[in-house]
Amino acid sequence: MIIFSSCKKNNYLTSIEGKRIEINDTIVSNPEVDAFIKPYRTHVNKMLDSALAYAPQTYSKGDGDLNTAIGNLMADIVLEQANPVFISRTGNKIDMVLLNYGGIRAPISKGNISARTAYQVMPFENSIIVAEMKGALIKKLIAYLQESKRAHPISGLKLTLDHNFEVVNALINDKEIDDETSYFVATNDYLYNGGSNMSFFKESTNSHILNYKIRNAMIDYFKKVDTINPVRDDRFIQINK
Repeated sequence: MIIFSSCKKNNYLTSIEGKRIEINDTIVSNPEVDAFIKPYRTHVNKMLDSALAYAPQTYSKGDGDLNTAIGNLMADIVLEQANPVFISRTGNKIDMVLLNYGGIRAPISKGNISARTAYQVMPFENSIIVAEMKGALIKKLIAYLQESKRAHPISGLKLTLDHNFEVVNALINDKEIDDETSYFVATNDYLYNGGSNMSFFKESTNSHILNYKIRNAMIDYFKKVDTINPVRDDRFIQINK
């Protein structure tokens, strides 16, 4: 008779130890590594810094109370660049765009606009997503804008508030908002998932992921224009009434 036996020992992780290694200018560079990456760095910098368009002045998100030139530009870019993609996939048009004030991370400075400009303004990997929302839910979106009192970028929506921040007029595509009508609202995936407390997007009936980053939409737009000319307008204003 042959007897087989096994002495299997189970090993368990009981602790993890580590130390913080700071990366700073005291670390001596390696000439061989520098030489290896130099052509790649040169290529990337050339690609990022090549002029795509021109800004006649500097545009900052601090240039207005409820709407700004740079915010209007970003929302309009999303509407213009994403609409053909959305139409080709669904047969429907995007009705409006809502982005967030905090998502604008840098101004567009006077002078040449490059891909690096887009990375500075929008350093996040946020992608465009289109939410299908009933008019009744759009009114929650409007209530959010009333309460926040910030220049969150919008396009396609025209909102007028009185001195108490009550709604005087709210239009989408220059028409009154109907509670039962479905509207297609473009935003980014961060906001769609509740970022900046925009929880109303989670109540949307459907969504469409375009796999199109906002930053890429900006770069595509800059490539096809010579000079940008964003302006503050009456899309989101407050009147003394």
